[in-house]
Amino acid sequence: MRNLFLSILLSLGIGTAAQAEEADIHAVIDQQMMAFQADDFVEAFKFASPNIQRLFGSPQNFERMVTQGYPMVWRPGEVRYLETRSEAGTFFQRVMITDQAGRVHLLEYRMLLTGDGWRINGVEILDSSELNA
Repeated sequence: MRNLFLSILLSLGIGTAAQAEEADIHAVIDQQMMAFQADDFVEAFKFASPNIQRLFGSPQNFERMVTQGYPMVWRPGEVRYLETRSEAGTFFQRVMITDQAGRVHLLEYRMLLTGDGWRINGVEILDSSELNA
């Protein structure tokens, strides 16, 4: 009975930790999207991982990439968080975004835990044809 009780407590603790990580990941994505909506690309750039920051070099280069390649993230209509998963120590967050024209986009955010907290280490646009049907 005692082992069962300890197992339940441990599983609740693990669940709580996972929920906290998920909430932190959502908060980072939300904050970056809020910065995009305010056209504050200096602030938005801060939520990118060090690798992404090195790749783009400046908030201005990052702005061009986002506005040209990810307009649904720059100007979302509705954002809905789907599943979060971990694979080989990397966390992925799926996000469904309905753009302002009503089209649905499925994206997968690759997250990186740094000394400064969670950062976005890449975003992949997934096939959302099933969602638009």
